[in-house]
Amino acid sequence: MREGDGFGRYARLDVSRETLESLKRLEIETLKWSAAINLIARGTESELWSRHIQDSAQLLDAAPAGFSTWCDIGAGGGFPALVLAILCRDRSPSPRFALIESDRRKCAFLKLQVAELGLSADVFNSRIESLPPFHADVVSARALASLPALLGHAFRHLASGGVCLFPKGRSWREEVELARRSWQFEFEPVPSIVDPDSAVLVIRNLRPMETDR
Repeated sequence: MREGDGFGRYARLDVSRETLESLKRLEIETLKWSAAINLIARGTESELWSRHIQDSAQLLDAAPAGFSTWCDIGAGGGFPALVLAILCRDRSPSPRFALIESDRRKCAFLKLQVAELGLSADVFNSRIESLPPFHADVVSARALASLPALLGHAFRHLASGGVCLFPKGRSWREEVELARRSWQFEFEPVPSIVDPDSAVLVIRNLRPMETDR
């Protein structure tokens, strides 16, 4: 969309009018529900489009081509998974998203959005470690835990050859160093379009650190 289309702050996302309307609808519903169940961090409501929707959308550029299954752990208010499912809705074949969230009220919000927006997604009201492995092509998490803990959760649900996508703040280098103490992996930091000090960590070939017996 261009600025002249009347979409102003939405112009940064190059998507169809229908997709943009769905994202705007998600924005409205998130603000409405968040007043009661704290879907997003308090104080970020006025920046929801950039801090949450655009920040989520950038993960799609880092995803492997042709992925068919995406597992988002600790799905929270649906960022990034709901945004990505909207962006992928018209793909053929449409990839399937799995959203894992332990909070019952947040799951109610997620399920409603999936139904009303017609998304190819399933919501699981469960702890991450309680579900059987999803063997997903992509595992993501946003604002859930430090990288060492994330890798443990992700490894359970990641397919062989799969990729992890984790948006991280300015301390991402320190988190990588800590994670290397217990995990082996290759990674690429992709600069965030939202915050120049942040990055999306693209992690491949994840495996536990070998220990001497």
